[in-house]
Amino acid sequence: MKVLVLGSGVVGVTSAWYLAQAGHDVVVVDRQPGPARETSFANAGEVSPGYSSPWAGPGVPIKAIKWMLMHFGPLVVRPKIDPYMALWLIRMLRNCTSPRYARNKARMVPIAEYSRDCLKALRSEVSISYDERTQGTLQLFRTQKQYDGTGGDIEVLKQFGVAYELLDAAGCIAAEPALANVKGKFVGGLRLPGDETGDCQMFTERLAALCAESGVTFRFDTTITSINTSANRIASVSTETEELTADAYVVAFGSYSPFLLRRVGVHIPVYPVKGYSITAPVADEQSAPVSTVMDETYKVAITRLGNRIRAGGTAEISGYDLNLRDARRATLHHSVGDLFPGGGDLSKATFWTGLRPMTPDGPPIIGGVPKYSNLYLNTGHGTLGWTMACGSGRVLADLISGKSPDVDASPLNISRYG
Repeated sequence: MKVLVLGSGVVGVTSAWYLAQAGHDVVVVDRQPGPARETSFANAGEVSPGYSSPWAGPGVPIKAIKWMLMHFGPLVVRPKIDPYMALWLIRMLRNCTSPRYARNKARMVPIAEYSRDCLKALRSEVSISYDERTQGTLQLFRTQKQYDGTGGDIEVLKQFGVAYELLDAAGCIAAEPALANVKGKFVGGLRLPGDETGDCQMFTERLAALCAESGVTFRFDTTITSINTSANRIASVSTETEELTADAYVVAFGSYSPFLLRRVGVHIPVYPVKGYSITAPVADEQSAPVSTVMDETYKVAITRLGNRIRAGGTAEISGYDLNLRDARRATLHHSVGDLFPGGGDLSKATFWTGLRPMTPDGPPIIGGVPKYSNLYLNTGHGTLGWTMACGSGRVLADLISGKSPDVDASPLNISRYG
Protein backbone atom coordinates (compact mmCIF):
# COMPACT_ATOMS: atom_id res chain seq x y z
CA MET A 1 0.00 0.00 0.00
CA LYS A 2 0.89 3.64 -0.22
CA VAL A 3 0.96 5.05 3.31
CA LEU A 4 1.07 8.74 4.20
CA VAL A 5 2.66 9.45 7.60
CA LEU A 6 1.84 12.86 9.05
CA GLY A 7 4.70 13.96 11.29
CA SER A 8 8.47 13.43 11.27
CA GLY A 9 9.27 13.27 14.96
CA VAL A 10 10.77 10.09 16.35
CA VAL A 11 7.35 8.36 16.34
CA GLY A 12 6.59 9.34 12.75
CA VAL A 13 10.02 8.33 11.47
CA THR A 14 10.06 4.97 13.24
CA SER A 15 6.58 4.33 11.83
CA ALA A 16 7.90 5.12 8.36
CA TRP A 17 10.89 2.82 8.86
CA TYR A 18 8.88 -0.23 9.85
CA LEU A 19 6.24 0.43 7.20
CA ALA A 20 8.94 0.59 4.54
CA GLN A 21 10.54 -2.60 5.86
CA ALA A 22 7.13 -4.26 5.51
CA GLY A 23 7.13 -3.36 1.82
CA HIS A 24 4.86 -0.33 1.75
CA ASP A 25 5.35 2.83 -0.32
CA VAL A 26 5.75 5.50 2.38
CA VAL A 27 5.56 9.30 2.24
CA VAL A 28 6.26 11.42 5.34
CA VAL A 29 4.91 14.97 5.53
CA ASP A 30 5.98 17.63 8.02
CA ARG A 31 5.82 21.41 8.27
CA GLN A 32 9.40 21.59 9.56
CA PRO A 33 12.49 21.68 7.31
CA GLY A 34 13.76 18.37 8.67
CA PRO A 35 13.00 15.51 11.08
CA ALA A 36 12.91 15.81 14.88
CA ARG A 37 12.60 19.58 14.99
CA GLU A 38 9.96 19.83 17.71
CA THR A 39 9.33 17.55 20.72
CA SER A 40 12.00 15.05 19.61
CA PHE A 41 14.64 17.76 19.32
CA ALA A 42 16.17 17.97 22.81
CA ASN A 43 14.31 15.66 25.16
CA ALA A 44 15.91 14.10 28.25
CA GLY A 45 17.51 11.28 26.24
CA GLU A 46 16.13 8.36 28.24
CA VAL A 47 15.03 5.02 26.83
CA SER A 48 13.51 3.91 30.12
CA PRO A 49 10.86 1.19 29.90
CA GLY A 50 11.23 0.46 33.60
CA TYR A 51 10.09 3.99 34.42
CA SER A 52 7.06 3.79 32.15
CA SER A 53 4.36 4.93 34.53
CA PRO A 54 1.25 7.09 34.27
CA TRP A 55 1.52 10.56 35.72
CA ALA A 56 -1.96 10.02 37.12
CA GLY A 57 -1.64 7.96 40.27
CA PRO A 58 -2.80 7.71 43.87
CA GLY A 59 -1.65 10.69 45.91
CA VAL A 60 -0.77 12.80 42.87
CA PRO A 61 -3.35 15.55 43.54
CA ILE A 62 -1.84 16.20 46.99
CA LYS A 63 1.70 15.95 45.63
CA ALA A 64 0.80 18.38 42.86
CA ILE A 65 -0.03 21.09 45.38
CA LYS A 66 3.32 20.54 47.09
CA TRP A 67 5.18 20.58 43.77
CA MET A 68 3.58 23.86 42.73
CA LEU A 69 4.61 25.46 46.02
CA MET A 70 8.26 24.34 45.85
CA HIS A 71 10.92 26.90 44.94
CA PHE A 72 12.33 24.58 42.27
CA GLY A 73 9.03 22.82 41.72
CA PRO A 74 8.54 20.27 38.94
CA LEU A 75 4.93 21.24 38.18
CA VAL A 76 3.46 24.49 36.88
CA VAL A 77 -0.18 25.03 35.93
CA ARG A 78 -1.12 28.22 34.09
CA PRO A 79 -4.94 28.27 34.03
CA LYS A 80 -6.63 29.69 30.97
CA ILE A 81 -10.02 29.65 29.33
CA ASP A 82 -9.54 26.40 27.45
CA PRO A 83 -12.21 23.68 27.63
CA TYR A 84 -9.75 21.08 26.34
CA MET A 85 -7.35 21.82 29.20
CA ALA A 86 -10.16 21.61 31.74
CA LEU A 87 -11.51 18.34 30.36
CA TRP A 88 -8.02 16.81 30.22
CA LEU A 89 -7.30 17.77 33.84
CA ILE A 90 -10.63 16.32 34.99
CA ARG A 91 -9.94 13.07 33.15
CA MET A 92 -6.44 12.90 34.61
CA LEU A 93 -7.76 13.37 38.15
CA ARG A 94 -10.24 10.54 37.56
CA ASN A 95 -7.28 8.27 36.82
CA CYS A 96 -5.56 9.08 40.13
CA THR A 97 -6.73 5.89 41.83
CA SER A 98 -4.79 2.74 42.66
CA PRO A 99 -6.82 0.42 40.37
CA ARG A 100 -6.59 2.77 37.39
CA TYR A 101 -2.91 3.42 37.97
CA ALA A 102 -2.20 -0.32 38.00
CA ARG A 103 -4.27 -0.87 34.85
CA ASN A 104 -2.66 2.00 32.98
CA LYS A 105 0.88 1.03 33.96
CA ALA A 106 0.11 -2.52 32.85
CA ARG A 107 -0.72 -1.07 29.43
CA MET A 108 2.47 0.99 29.25
CA VAL A 109 5.24 -1.35 30.39
CA PRO A 110 4.79 -4.07 27.72
CA ILE A 111 4.97 -1.64 24.78
CA ALA A 112 7.95 0.14 26.39
CA GLU A 113 9.86 -3.10 27.00
CA TYR A 114 9.03 -4.28 23.48
CA SER A 115 10.21 -0.96 22.09
CA ARG A 116 13.57 -1.25 23.81
CA ASP A 117 13.96 -4.73 22.30
CA CYS A 118 13.05 -3.35 18.85
CA LEU A 119 15.67 -0.64 19.26
CA LYS A 120 18.30 -3.24 20.11
CA ALA A 121 17.31 -5.29 17.07
CA LEU A 122 17.48 -2.20 14.87
CA ARG A 123 21.02 -1.46 16.05
CA SER A 124 22.05 -5.01 15.18
CA GLU A 125 20.51 -4.75 11.70
CA VAL A 126 21.77 -1.36 10.55
CA SER A 127 24.65 0.96 11.28
CA ILE A 128 23.18 3.72 13.42
CA SER A 129 24.78 5.63 16.28
CA TYR A 130 23.28 8.40 18.38
CA ASP A 131 25.49 8.84 21.47
CA GLU A 132 23.80 5.75 22.86
CA ARG A 133 24.73 4.13 26.16
CA THR A 134 23.37 0.93 27.72
CA GLN A 135 24.36 1.50 31.34
CA GLY A 136 20.94 1.74 32.94
CA THR A 137 19.21 4.56 34.78
CA LEU A 138 19.31 5.49 38.46
CA GLN A 139 16.37 7.05 40.29
CA LEU A 140 18.05 8.98 43.10
CA PHE A 141 16.29 9.52 46.42
CA ARG A 142 17.31 12.49 48.53
CA THR A 143 15.08 11.50 51.46
CA GLN A 144 14.38 8.31 53.39
CA LYS A 145 10.66 8.77 52.72
CA GLN A 146 11.28 8.57 48.96
CA TYR A 147 13.45 5.49 49.43
CA ASP A 148 10.89 3.75 51.63
CA GLY A 149 8.11 4.52 49.16
CA THR A 150 9.46 2.33 46.37
CA GLY A 151 7.54 -0.80 47.36
CA GLY A 152 4.64 -0.30 44.97
CA ASP A 153 6.90 0.40 41.99
CA ILE A 154 9.08 -2.59 42.78
CA GLU A 155 6.02 -4.87 42.86
CA VAL A 156 5.09 -3.72 39.35
CA LEU A 157 8.66 -4.24 38.15
CA LYS A 158 8.54 -7.78 39.53
CA GLN A 159 5.18 -8.37 37.86
CA PHE A 160 6.63 -7.58 34.43
CA GLY A 161 10.03 -9.17 35.01
CA VAL A 162 11.93 -5.86 34.82
CA ALA A 163 15.42 -6.12 36.31
CA TYR A 164 16.06 -3.68 39.16
CA GLU A 165 18.50 -2.95 41.99
CA LEU A 166 17.53 -1.14 45.19
CA LEU A 167 20.73 0.58 46.24
CA ASP A 168 22.03 2.32 49.33
CA ALA A 169 24.18 5.42 48.99
CA ALA A 170 27.33 3.38 48.39
CA GLY A 171 25.60 1.41 45.67
CA CYS A 172 24.53 4.62 43.95
CA ILE A 173 28.13 5.84 43.97
CA ALA A 174 29.28 2.52 42.49
CA ALA A 175 26.82 3.05 39.61
CA GLU A 176 27.54 6.78 39.24
CA PRO A 177 31.03 7.49 40.66
CA ALA A 178 30.68 11.28 40.41
CA LEU A 179 28.01 11.16 43.12
CA ALA A 180 30.81 10.55 45.63
CA ASN A 181 31.34 14.33 45.53
CA VAL A 182 27.86 14.90 47.03
CA LYS A 183 27.33 11.72 49.05
CA GLY A 184 25.55 13.54 51.87
CA LYS A 185 22.72 14.69 49.59
CA PHE A 186 20.99 11.35 48.96
CA VAL A 187 20.15 8.17 50.83
CA GLY A 188 19.84 5.63 48.02
CA GLY A 189 18.33 4.85 44.67
CA LEU A 190 16.47 2.45 42.42
CA ARG A 191 18.55 1.37 39.43
CA LEU A 192 17.17 -0.22 36.28
CA PRO A 193 20.16 -1.81 34.52
CA GLY A 194 18.20 -2.64 31.35
CA ASP A 195 17.42 0.98 30.49
CA GLU A 196 19.35 2.96 27.89
CA THR A 197 20.13 6.52 26.89
CA GLY A 198 20.72 8.32 23.61
CA ASP A 199 20.19 11.49 21.61
CA CYS A 200 16.66 11.28 20.20
CA GLN A 201 17.21 13.95 17.54
CA MET A 202 20.41 12.32 16.32
CA PHE A 203 18.69 8.94 16.15
CA THR A 204 15.69 10.33 14.28
CA GLU A 205 17.77 12.19 11.73
CA ARG A 206 19.93 9.16 11.01
CA LEU A 207 16.97 6.79 10.82
CA ALA A 208 15.28 9.23 8.44
CA ALA A 209 18.34 9.02 6.21
CA LEU A 210 18.10 5.21 6.29
CA CYS A 211 14.40 5.51 5.48
CA ALA A 212 15.21 7.63 2.44
CA GLU A 213 17.73 5.00 1.30
CA SER A 214 14.92 2.42 1.64
CA GLY A 215 12.63 4.43 -0.64
CA VAL A 216 10.69 6.58 1.84
CA THR A 217 9.84 10.04 0.48
CA PHE A 218 10.00 13.01 2.84
CA ARG A 219 7.98 16.12 2.14
CA PHE A 220 9.39 18.77 4.47
CA ASP A 221 8.31 22.42 4.67
CA THR A 222 4.80 21.16 3.91
CA THR A 223 1.91 22.19 6.13
CA ILE A 224 -1.16 19.97 6.28
CA THR A 225 -4.30 22.11 6.35
CA SER A 226 -7.04 19.49 6.43
CA ILE A 227 -7.98 15.83 6.22
CA ASN A 228 -10.64 15.10 3.60
CA THR A 229 -13.10 12.24 3.97
CA SER A 230 -15.36 10.21 1.72
CA ALA A 231 -17.91 8.02 3.50
CA ASN A 232 -15.97 5.90 6.00
CA ARG A 233 -12.51 6.52 4.50
CA ILE A 234 -9.92 9.25 4.34
CA ALA A 235 -9.82 10.42 0.73
CA SER A 236 -6.83 12.79 0.90
CA VAL A 237 -5.02 15.39 2.95
CA SER A 238 -4.71 18.96 1.78
CA THR A 239 -1.56 21.02 2.05
CA GLU A 240 -1.19 24.71 1.32
CA THR A 241 -0.48 23.89 -2.33
CA GLU A 242 -1.90 20.45 -3.21
CA GLU A 243 -3.80 17.34 -2.21
CA LEU A 244 -1.95 14.15 -1.25
CA THR A 245 -3.58 10.74 -1.55
CA ALA A 246 -2.72 7.31 -0.16
CA ASP A 247 -4.26 3.97 0.75
CA ALA A 248 -3.69 4.50 4.48
CA TYR A 249 -2.97 7.55 6.64
CA VAL A 250 -1.04 7.73 9.91
CA VAL A 251 -1.42 10.71 12.25
CA ALA A 252 1.77 11.15 14.28
CA PHE A 253 1.58 14.87 14.91
CA GLY A 254 2.14 14.63 18.67
CA SER A 255 0.38 17.40 20.59
CA TYR A 256 -1.02 18.83 17.35
CA SER A 257 -2.81 15.62 16.35
CA PRO A 258 -6.17 16.66 17.89
CA PHE A 259 -6.42 19.78 15.71
CA LEU A 260 -6.63 17.80 12.47
CA LEU A 261 -8.66 14.95 13.89
CA ARG A 262 -11.42 17.14 15.38
CA ARG A 263 -12.25 18.42 11.91
CA VAL A 264 -13.25 14.91 10.84
CA GLY A 265 -15.13 14.06 14.03
CA VAL A 266 -12.35 12.11 15.76
CA HIS A 267 -11.72 13.28 19.31
CA ILE A 268 -8.67 12.11 21.24
CA PRO A 269 -7.83 13.30 24.78
CA VAL A 270 -4.29 14.42 23.96
CA TYR A 271 -3.08 17.69 25.47
CA PRO A 272 0.38 19.29 25.56
CA VAL A 273 2.41 19.20 28.75
CA LYS A 274 5.38 21.46 28.28
CA GLY A 275 8.86 20.31 29.20
CA TYR A 276 12.24 22.01 29.27
CA SER A 277 15.83 20.93 28.90
CA ILE A 278 19.33 22.33 29.05
CA THR A 279 22.34 20.86 27.26
CA ALA A 280 25.81 21.69 28.53
CA PRO A 281 29.28 20.56 27.45
CA VAL A 282 31.09 18.25 29.88
CA ALA A 283 33.61 20.29 31.83
CA ASP A 284 35.12 17.56 34.00
CA GLU A 285 34.84 13.89 33.06
CA GLN A 286 35.26 12.71 36.65
CA SER A 287 32.44 14.95 37.89
CA ALA A 288 29.91 14.10 35.16
CA PRO A 289 27.27 11.33 35.08
CA VAL A 290 27.97 8.17 33.11
CA SER A 291 24.32 7.45 32.24
CA THR A 292 20.99 8.87 33.48
CA VAL A 293 20.24 9.99 37.02
CA MET A 294 16.63 10.82 37.88
CA ASP A 295 16.54 13.45 40.61
CA GLU A 296 13.34 12.29 42.32
CA THR A 297 12.88 15.46 44.35
CA TYR A 298 12.82 17.85 41.39
CA LYS A 299 11.72 15.30 38.75
CA VAL A 300 14.74 16.14 36.62
CA ALA A 301 16.53 13.58 34.43
CA ILE A 302 20.25 14.21 34.04
CA THR A 303 21.69 12.27 31.11
CA ARG A 304 25.13 11.82 29.60
CA LEU A 305 25.08 12.18 25.80
CA GLY A 306 28.61 11.84 24.43
CA ASN A 307 30.55 14.92 25.52
CA ARG A 308 27.37 16.67 26.69
CA ILE A 309 25.09 16.63 29.70
CA ARG A 310 21.35 16.94 29.06
CA ALA A 311 18.95 17.76 31.89
CA GLY A 312 15.22 17.60 31.21
CA GLY A 313 12.20 18.13 33.38
CA THR A 314 9.23 20.22 34.48
CA ALA A 315 5.59 19.59 33.70
CA GLU A 316 4.03 22.89 32.68
CA ILE A 317 0.38 22.84 31.73
CA SER A 318 -0.04 26.04 29.75
CA GLY A 319 -1.58 25.08 26.41
CA TYR A 320 0.54 25.51 23.31
CA ASP A 321 2.77 28.21 24.77
CA LEU A 322 6.43 27.76 23.70
CA ASN A 323 7.95 30.65 25.64
CA LEU A 324 11.21 29.85 27.40
CA ARG A 325 10.89 30.76 31.08
CA ASP A 326 13.96 31.54 33.18
CA ALA A 327 12.44 29.97 36.31
CA ARG A 328 12.40 26.59 34.59
CA ARG A 329 16.02 27.00 33.53
CA ALA A 330 16.89 27.72 37.16
CA THR A 331 15.37 24.41 38.28
CA LEU A 332 17.43 22.46 35.75
CA HIS A 333 20.63 24.34 36.60
CA HIS A 334 20.03 23.72 40.29
CA SER A 335 19.55 19.96 39.93
CA VAL A 336 22.62 19.47 37.74
CA GLY A 337 24.82 21.79 39.77
CA ASP A 338 23.70 20.24 43.05
CA LEU A 339 24.31 16.59 42.10
CA PHE A 340 27.18 16.98 39.60
CA PRO A 341 29.01 20.19 40.58
CA GLY A 342 31.64 21.05 38.03
CA GLY A 343 30.59 18.22 35.74
CA GLY A 344 29.14 20.46 33.05
CA ASP A 345 29.81 24.02 31.97
CA LEU A 346 26.39 25.45 32.75
CA SER A 347 27.45 28.90 31.54
CA LYS A 348 27.43 27.43 28.03
CA ALA A 349 24.17 25.49 28.36
CA THR A 350 21.56 25.81 25.62
CA PHE A 351 17.93 26.08 26.71
CA TRP A 352 14.98 24.39 24.95
CA THR A 353 11.31 23.64 25.40
CA GLY A 354 8.90 21.20 23.76
CA LEU A 355 5.31 20.01 24.05
CA ARG A 356 4.78 16.44 25.22
CA PRO A 357 1.56 14.91 23.83
CA MET A 358 -0.06 13.51 26.97
CA THR A 359 -3.12 11.34 27.42
CA PRO A 360 -4.95 11.70 30.75
CA ASP A 361 -4.50 8.01 31.61
CA GLY A 362 -0.88 7.65 30.46
CA PRO A 363 -0.68 5.07 27.63
CA PRO A 364 -0.28 6.27 24.04
CA ILE A 365 -2.95 5.86 21.37
CA ILE A 366 -1.86 3.38 18.71
CA GLY A 367 -4.00 1.73 16.07
CA GLY A 368 -6.91 2.21 13.73
CA VAL A 369 -9.87 4.54 14.04
CA PRO A 370 -13.25 2.74 13.85
CA LYS A 371 -14.91 5.67 12.09
CA TYR A 372 -12.48 5.54 9.14
CA SER A 373 -11.16 2.26 7.81
CA ASN A 374 -7.84 3.66 6.55
CA LEU A 375 -6.95 6.10 9.35
CA TYR A 376 -4.40 5.16 12.01
CA LEU A 377 -3.04 6.94 15.07
CA ASN A 378 0.39 6.85 16.68
CA THR A 379 0.38 9.65 19.22
CA GLY A 380 -0.06 10.54 22.89
CA HIS A 381 3.23 9.11 24.17
CA GLY A 382 3.84 11.96 26.62
CA THR A 383 7.32 11.84 28.13
CA LEU A 384 7.91 8.37 26.67
CA GLY A 385 7.96 9.02 22.94
CA TRP A 386 11.67 8.17 22.68
CA THR A 387 11.23 5.15 24.95
CA MET A 388 8.25 3.76 23.03
CA ALA A 389 9.02 4.93 19.49
CA CYS A 390 10.46 1.80 17.89
CA GLY A 391 7.89 -0.52 19.44
CA SER A 392 5.03 1.80 18.53
CA GLY A 393 6.25 2.07 14.94
CA ARG A 394 6.62 -1.69 14.63
CA VAL A 395 3.16 -2.36 16.11
CA LEU A 396 1.56 0.19 13.80
CA ALA A 397 3.26 -1.28 10.73
CA ASP A 398 2.04 -4.76 11.70
CA LEU A 399 -1.53 -3.51 12.15
CA ILE A 400 -1.55 -1.75 8.77
CA SER A 401 -0.03 -4.85 7.17
CA GLY A 402 -2.76 -7.05 8.62
CA LYS A 403 -0.40 -8.89 10.97
CA SER A 404 -0.79 -9.60 14.67
CA PRO A 405 1.76 -7.49 16.60
CA ASP A 406 4.20 -9.21 18.96
CA VAL A 407 2.52 -7.38 21.86
CA ASP A 408 -1.19 -6.94 22.47
CA ALA A 409 -2.01 -3.52 21.05
CA SER A 410 -5.72 -3.59 21.84
CA PRO A 411 -5.34 -1.79 25.23
CA LEU A 412 -3.68 1.10 23.38
CA ASN A 413 -6.47 1.64 20.85
CA ILE A 414 -8.65 4.76 20.81
CA SER A 415 -11.63 2.55 21.70
CA ARG A 416 -10.56 2.57 25.37
CA TYR A 417 -12.06 6.06 25.59
CA GLY A 418 -15.47 4.83 24.50
